[in-house]
Amino acid sequence: MDICVVGAGYVGLTTSAVLAKLGHTVWCCDRDDIKISSLLNGHIPIFEPGLEELVQQGTKNNRLFFSSDVPLYVEKCPVIMVAVGTPSAPDGTADLVYVKSVLLTVANGMQEPKTVIIKSTVPPGTGDWAQDFFLRRGVPKEWVEVVSNPEFLREGTAIHDSFHPDRILVGASSVQAGTLVASLYDGISAPVLHTGRTEAEMIKYGSNSFLAVKLSFINELARLCEAFRADITEVAKGIGMDERIGARFLQAGIGYGGSCLPKDVSALIATAAGKGMGLKLLEAAAYVNETQVQVYVTKLTRELGALKPGMTIAVWGAAFKENTDDLRYSKALVLMEELAAKGCGVTAYDPLSSPDMDGVQWAASQLEALAGADALVVATGWKQFVDADWQVVKAAMKGKLVVDARNVLDRAAVEEAGLHYIGLGRPRKRETEMSAAD
Repeated sequence: MDICVVGAGYVGLTTSAVLAKLGHTVWCCDRDDIKISSLLNGHIPIFEPGLEELVQQGTKNNRLFFSSDVPLYVEKCPVIMVAVGTPSAPDGTADLVYVKSVLLTVANGMQEPKTVIIKSTVPPGTGDWAQDFFLRRGVPKEWVEVVSNPEFLREGTAIHDSFHPDRILVGASSVQAGTLVASLYDGISAPVLHTGRTEAEMIKYGSNSFLAVKLSFINELARLCEAFRADITEVAKGIGMDERIGARFLQAGIGYGGSCLPKDVSALIATAAGKGMGLKLLEAAAYVNETQVQVYVTKLTRELGALKPGMTIAVWGAAFKENTDDLRYSKALVLMEELAAKGCGVTAYDPLSSPDMDGVQWAASQLEALAGADALVVATGWKQFVDADWQVVKAAMKGKLVVDARNVLDRAAVEEAGLHYIGLGRPRKRETEMSAAD
């Protein structure tokens, strides 16, 4: 099948490479000439494990092509996949300006029947609106089928997720269109769920919002565990063993970020408000997430005293999670901004990202970032941070405080090196035993 994927960002590029691997001929198009030029020269503009190799394989096999001429390939291909961004507008709604621009391009170049797949995350009702949009633009009804086909990729494991999804979701108004879109994924062993367009859009928003609620729940429970000197890691393990709940997304830490959860929670809240409804549970989850960084600022203040000029804090990690260079809504960056605003010197290191930030000095290595540091905050769970030699860390630091903002470190190893470990809801074993005896 000849497919034009519009959008060469995280979702579009990954999806294009996967579809090429499945045997389709894919034109990945984007109006960003610089991005396309980079791709044509073999440079991948994002970091995702395995993506570069998959793109190289697709281009070598003449299955994957790149172009900035969106109208040409939109007109040429019978299947158009919309994979552009839907960023948050100031009021929290999803900004559909890029989606609408692609749809207008498709409508203007329509010379024959096409299937238009919306891969972008869009509010419920967008697919039905898009179908009506084509009719209003004079496109014959039988010439266009709009299908919702959301992605469920996790940054850092997107290639694995693409080939081993929990489900393939297809929202269409006709059996024929739904069957065609499902067939694009022949070769992937996964259940296919056929729904209406609006149902598919709601499933996408509902899935991400549920994960956000789950993360905020475990973070708030971790705060309560501290009051009782209980270990949240043991509590989360016990909760996760219940098959009705499951163990994933029960890792307490500094809060969720990235391109999906914060944006989609805000968009669903705003979408509900547009219908005169309030989503109190989601609003509470968003509030917990927004206040989570302050929990760690308070921990630093409790251990070091007032945070002020002359104090140096090292921060390991900039991206919102490990194995990605995505800085969107990263709580690590929010923490750095908070510390810098209080006058602290902030020295930071991340394996992939070092954005320009007022008051933040970027080091060339994780050890270099420790020079003269009164405390270290591990804000992203990169494996090289988890596996650090804590004796070497102690020798490099001025102070002894290590704040584990992801609850990923081996507490015993950190403390055996003579460092003072602070996590979230992770008391010393002695404290836990004393609490049980009280």
